Amino acid sequence: MLPVLLHKNPGGTIDHTTRMAEQDQDFLEAVVKALVDHPEKVEATRTVDEMGVLLTLKVDPQDMGQIIGRSGQTARSIRTLLRVVGAKNNARVNLKIEEPEGGRPMPAAPKEAAPAAEEEIDTSAIDDLKI
Repeated sequence: MLPVLLHKNPGGTIDHTTRMAEQDQDFLEAVVKALVDHPEKVEATRTVDEMGVLLTLKVDPQDMGQIIGRSGQTARSIRTLLRVVGAKNNARVNLKIEEPEGGRPMPAAPKEAAPAAEEEIDTSAIDDLKI
């Protein structure tokens, strides 16, 4: 079972709304730290706006493959689990995984084909068809 963190208010009382609100972030950190080789470099930040909760994940560049998984399956599974945790707390939770510096290069824009010069096309195979 994952540890539940309780935060104290300045008055010394335990704030259960803060605990509930940050439960998704704590969950994400616990799951990711269990998967990677460098758990000390896992950072998750939480942002709330009108669209819901955005969790931004940073990991060591060597651990990116473990977080993404084959064809993105591990990342997709983590996002699904976060949606379940969010639904339990009546919140929409999204995950953004930050690319490390010097990560994979951006795909180049597709080049448009140059207009073909007037070429002589051999049509002898269909010239006799009488269509």
